[in-house]
Amino acid sequence: MRLYDTARGAVVPFEPDDQVLMYTCGITPYDATHVGHAATFITYDVLQRRLIDLGHTVKCVRNVTDVDDPLFARARQLGVHYLDLSAGEEARFERDMAALNALPVASTPRASSAIPDIRGLIGMVLDQGHAYEAGGSVYFDVSTFPSFGSLSGYTSEEMLDFARQRGGNIDDPHKRNPLDFVLWHPSAADEPSWDTMWGPGRPGWHIECSALALRELGTTIDLHGGGTDLIFPHHECERAQSEAATGEPFVKHWMHVAMVHMDGSKMSKSLGNLVFVDKLRTEWDPRAIRLAIIEHHYRREWEWEATLMPRNSDRLASWSASRGSDDGVLAAVREALDDDLDTPAALAIVDRAASSRRGVESAAALLGVVL
Repeated sequence: MRLYDTARGAVVPFEPDDQVLMYTCGITPYDATHVGHAATFITYDVLQRRLIDLGHTVKCVRNVTDVDDPLFARARQLGVHYLDLSAGEEARFERDMAALNALPVASTPRASSAIPDIRGLIGMVLDQGHAYEAGGSVYFDVSTFPSFGSLSGYTSEEMLDFARQRGGNIDDPHKRNPLDFVLWHPSAADEPSWDTMWGPGRPGWHIECSALALRELGTTIDLHGGGTDLIFPHHECERAQSEAATGEPFVKHWMHVAMVHMDGSKMSKSLGNLVFVDKLRTEWDPRAIRLAIIEHHYRREWEWEATLMPRNSDRLASWSASRGSDDGVLAAVREALDDDLDTPAALAIVDRAASSRRGVESAAALLGVVL
């Protein structure tokens, strides 16, 4: 299998041991699952299926960010406790993933479960001289980590721009460098707070995933995933603080899924240009929704459009009329998936086979579609 590695900027061999350790950044549970979310998690589901098909066991951890600004803001707006909101939306997300036939992951740990781990990890980063205290917060000092920026490959100006767009608070007067990032900071009056030697407060966003990944999977993991919007700052910061604490490589292979667009802009809750999976499921077979997602290559941005669902509903009907298994079709789909998870090529193979009434059942199953 060959997969694109973000850090190396190339399609390279992916050759893990028998057990594959995988971490994918999960949801911040304050609203329903939209197609952009689903595209990310279904991509890693197809990858898991092919790795299992190759004989590997996969330990995939997908976190739940239940300590974060958007969740608190939404809970305030609704007048509910943030953990009640989180639990309800997490359950809705799990129903959507089950309907789309996503394999169960090994664990779905919540950030709120990792406060002791987070405190210990921040202590390690401080002890190694990579962080400092200021204004009641603890910050990571990027000047102590020369390879900061090497995952994304962005310039300092690009990193500052993305940090500004994505909540980095580059104008914080307590920072030594605008790109320094928060490991721990004071909580607002209506936010959860935990005691530490640095003062009461709550963790920063990035440190949560490092603590969960290290706790659940160990010092070095085979593959880390998420959307391309997480490359910077989230994954860049996650890598820096993890390696600063342990002195070991954090991730062998970084794999990112491109954004889904609607009406010309990235599908996002802030813009409201969303297609929700649970709403789609009331109108279409979930298998057709899955097909509509994987007809696009994971590394290419794409636009949600009205023709997608009718086309993939017809595709599902065509495949269902060609039950039975043809080893040649399955082999060709395996080859396509091993070529940087080329799901569009895999679907085209199955389409051609179905049109000539060759059995496509096993090939469809490898793509997560049960006929």
